[in-house]
Amino acid sequence: MRVLVIGSGGREHALCRSLSLDPQVTELHCAPGNAGIEEIATVHPVTATDPVAVTALATGLAADLVVVGPEAPLVAGVADAVRAAGIPVFGPSGKAAMIEGSKTFAKEIMTAAGVPTARAFTCTTPEQAAAALAEFGSPYVVKDDGLAAGKGVVVTSDLDAALAHAASCERVVIEEYLDGPEVSLFALSDGNTAVPLQVAQDFKRAYDGDEGPNTGGMGAYTPLPWAPDDLSEQVMTEVVRPTIAELAVRGLPYQGVLFVGLALTSKGPRVIEFNARFGDPETQVVLDRLETPLGGLLMECATGTLSGNISFREGAAVTVVIAAENYPGTPVKGDPITGLEPTASAYVIHAGTRRDGERILADGGRVLSVVGTGPDQAAARANAYDLVARVKLRGSHYRTDIAR
Repeated sequence: MRVLVIGSGGREHALCRSLSLDPQVTELHCAPGNAGIEEIATVHPVTATDPVAVTALATGLAADLVVVGPEAPLVAGVADAVRAAGIPVFGPSGKAAMIEGSKTFAKEIMTAAGVPTARAFTCTTPEQAAAALAEFGSPYVVKDDGLAAGKGVVVTSDLDAALAHAASCERVVIEEYLDGPEVSLFALSDGNTAVPLQVAQDFKRAYDGDEGPNTGGMGAYTPLPWAPDDLSEQVMTEVVRPTIAELAVRGLPYQGVLFVGLALTSKGPRVIEFNARFGDPETQVVLDRLETPLGGLLMECATGTLSGNISFREGAAVTVVIAAENYPGTPVKGDPITGLEPTASAYVIHAGTRRDGERILADGGRVLSVVGTGPDQAAARANAYDLVARVKLRGSHYRTDIAR
């Protein structure tokens, strides 16, 4: 099976790594890729959000399967164009991907499907935003209605900060704050059948102790030893299957992964957000624990034949993100990185990197993820931080309390 992965981040490196371990995958390509991906796949220059360019590349490679990683290409209709060329695609259509592309659309789907979530108002004026914030009170939750690369959400007790974020967005969704720990669940779907992967937890704030601004994620771990045993099935029953059924009724069969961000509130699980793709950095740990070959699973989703037979490895995985200087502000790029060699129980996933001759250079905000594995969470965490200490990147920073 010849597979083409679209994207260039840590999620795509994790996908490529898992696909490279699948004996069914005989040829692996990625566009545009990064310095880590090019070590295991043939990379190609392409504008990932250009449906015509991606389709031409997939056709030229005679790809058997195209996996669209990031949200922007999905919303841009890349999956639609490739499907129209007769190539199986893992990734929802542009209209179905609006479950991430528009918070308002996601709320509409959840309401119609009876999915438990926070009350919310969509606001387009400062006056509407001020009224919604007054309705819900502190802490304030303000979300950019469109795509914001995981950084469009502000949760704050500062009313001025909440109003400022609302004013910076063309349209915002302001919703009630949900108490309780947050967890993430990925569900694979072929449009009719949906099956869960392992539940994970990520760490959104930039600094230790959940301090600082929200980021795209500074680390994650799986499994969650403290979570209820029936959590996955409860979320599938109350959230995932009703959502996919509602999309199907609207003529939007969902073929891909549905990311469900949840708050485990005192009243039960409530949906915080949907994403139309694998979430980063949870992808790194969830795919590490996946025992079933990934290529076959993604092809089943793309062809409407998902069987639901999925198995996972014993033990745990923890990933720690190493971020560039000044992230989550404008990151410093171009500095060399050393110490990337894997250990017996840890390895590096590239996100924002590029190659310059023999050197690997930082080329993004979240530059790397270090994945540690072990028989339990404590061992996996220790193995991850052991390798993190060996990686050298001037000005970089990471959280020291991931999975603590």
